[in-house]
Amino acid sequence: MSTAEQIRATIEPALAPLGLVIEDVTISPAGKRRVVRVLVDTDIADLDPADTSSPVPPISLDDVADATRAVSDRLDESDVMGRAPYVLEVSSPGIGRAMKSRDQFRRQVGRLVEVLHERGSVTGRLTEVGADRLTLEVPAAKKAAARIEEIELDAVHRGTVQVEFKRPDESGASAPDAADTDAGAAGSEEDT
Repeated sequence: MSTAEQIRATIEPALAPLGLVIEDVTISPAGKRRVVRVLVDTDIADLDPADTSSPVPPISLDDVADATRAVSDRLDESDVMGRAPYVLEVSSPGIGRAMKSRDQFRRQVGRLVEVLHERGSVTGRLTEVGADRLTLEVPAAKKAAARIEEIELDAVHRGTVQVEFKRPDESGASAPDAADTDAGAAGSEEDT
């Protein structure tokens, strides 16, 4: 078992009560220290499987701070990092990170996403993530009418959330995108 896998197994139980899951754990050398990066996101395991279209609240800075404390405490209690010093960085995946899994897409319902798939690429508002397909509302373009496009999850290579400074709210008016100002790629660092 690699050190990253050992870290994941060590800290997962500390994040579960916070309603968070681990997206990724990486370790990289930085001089005499190591940098341990832990990406966390909202746990959607408790969502009703029939609910494929309700928005999932994004992870907040407070969630990241709580996760940082929990991960730090758990690593300090264990010997998984050994005696060598390390820097701990805990953050959310951020909007630039490629999405590949159903859960990653499900957390982004309501957001503007670009999906690269077997037949090309499409950008639209993600409205539904079913067990085996994505549904996007694609806006009208110069030579194409607005449309609903369904893409099989098996055909998806990756997806990326697009930055929106203003996003239509439920009434159709433009509103600031709170998710673009949330934890995004912000994180918390702790030097151990």
